[in-house]
This record gives sequence, structure tokens and C-alpha cells, in this order.
Amino acid sequence: MGTGFPDSDAAAAFARERRRQSLTKLGTRLRVVRDDVSVMLPLDEVVTALGRVAERDLGLQTIELDSIVGTVGRRRGEFDRRFRPASRRAAQRWQSIAAARRRGKDMPPIDVFRVGELHFVQDGHHRISVARSQGDTTIAARVREIQTRRPATRDLSVRELQLIRHEREFHERVPLPEAARSRIRIQEGWRYDQLSTHVESWAFRASQAAGRLLTRAEAAEAWFREDYEPIADLLDELEIGGPGTEATRYLRIAKLRNLLMHERGWTDEVIEKLLEAIRTSAPDEVDEVVHRILKEMR
Repeated sequence: MGTGFPDSDAAAAFARERRRQSLTKLGTRLRVVRDDVSVMLPLDEVVTALGRVAERDLGLQTIELDSIVGTVGRRRGEFDRRFRPASRRAAQRWQSIAAARRRGKDMPPIDVFRVGELHFVQDGHHRISVARSQGDTTIAARVREIQTRRPATRDLSVRELQLIRHEREFHERVPLPEAARSRIRIQEGWRYDQLSTHVESWAFRASQAAGRLLTRAEAAEAWFREDYEPIADLLDELEIGGPGTEATRYLRIAKLRNLLMHERGWTDEVIEKLLEAIRTSAPDEVDEVVHRILKEMR
């Protein structure tokens, strides 16, 4: 409820939104596991992670305020993901817009980029913040759409961006059929990079054996069928390989095979040697990488 004095009401509204943002920030810091869903998403990092394809102008549209979760080239510390002011720096501009709205002044459209289900504001941060504080659910916006290889959904968080980028790059380097692709899940981005390199090395040797250069798709499918699938299934049957996903367990033992035996194929003898190494300890002359892998697998 307003007092009838636009400037005073605007100042009170700003103080209220700042308090709400501070309480949310405090709650996040008190959690054992930090949650970054309240952090503003940066457009450039999102597009890099998802993979830019094309861009087009969609013109003036009415968009949902809840879909605006990020920013273009602006300091993310000024507002949180709900566009509540995160510092006093926004006060003067924020209160000026809030007071103007209370006097009945129309606001110009904001400018945003659309990526999947999300919008990233280029111009209009304070207008969005004020509109949300006053209970609006939509806003007029000039929209440019950026199309990406992977979709952007509303639950996307800053924490996920790096993993998404690594996963996308892996599937570009190793273009598996969809059924096979669904089995490759890794929780750490750097392991995707290692797996990509491993598959490409495997593909080089497979091309030499075939007497011709295999395409990336041919090599990926052959690797999955001849190397990944039988070993992943065996590790599952034997219940070894350490924690993590199926692909993480496969990567550990594939690297261990290469380091200990200097072999690229699987034989009963290789498997027995690996199992013995996992059960006991690696030979003294083996480098530290092997010891780290063995420690992960136990």
C-alpha cells in the first residue's frame, strides 16, 4: 500500500527489495551445499557453453519477467537473478523509475537476447527490477534470438555452464548415435576432455588397422561398440572401477590399461593384471598418475 507520495513510496519499495535480496543471500550462505540459482547468468558464458549457431531479430514482444535470468556485459553484482537490487549503488536510478511509474509514466521497452527459454537483458535492468517489485508478470521488450546447439532451460545455473560446455565439446569430437550418447555421463568437465583425447587416440589406431581414415562418426560408433560397451558392462558385472558414472569408471580403467600395460586392446591377461593392480597396489616404478587412478578405484 502506498502513501500517495511517489518518492517516499519508491524509497520504501527499494529498501524492501534490498532486504529480501539480503535475506536470500544469507540463506544461501548458511546452506551446507551452496546454491547458485539466484546468481545472474552472463550471456557470453551461456552462449559459449551451449554453442552459438545463429542470431536473428524478433522485434517487439511481450515476455514473461520470470524468463529474464541473465545480463549482457554488466556487472552481475548489481542485481540477483530475481532482479532484486544487490547493493545500494542501484538506489538512485531504481527509485527514480519507481517514482515515475507511480506517477503514471509509461516505460520504454527493454532490450533482451533470447536463448532457448531464457532472456538476457542488455538495457533495462532497473525497469525489470521495479516491474517485478510492483507485481508485474510481463514486460515489453525488443528481442534478438541467439540459437544454440544445446537448449537453455529455466533451471540453468552458473555451476552447470562449464560442465555443459565440456559435454557439448565431447559430443562434437565424438559424434555418437543417440542410444550410445545417452550412456556417456560424466560429472566433472575435465574428464570429458580426457575421454575425448582417449577416443581420438583409439580412432587413429583403428584407422591404421582399417587402412583408411575413419570419419569421426564411424570411429565413435566403432569405439563405443568394440571398446566402451564391453568394458563398461564388465566393470558393472565385477562391481569395480570406483565411484562415479559408468563413463567415469570406464575412463579410469582405460587409462590404467594404457599406463600399466602399454596396450590398447583387451585380453584376458590384461584384465587379470588390471584386477590384480586394483586389488593390491601398483608397481613401485609406475608414475604417480597410476597411483591416483588406483586410489580413485578402491
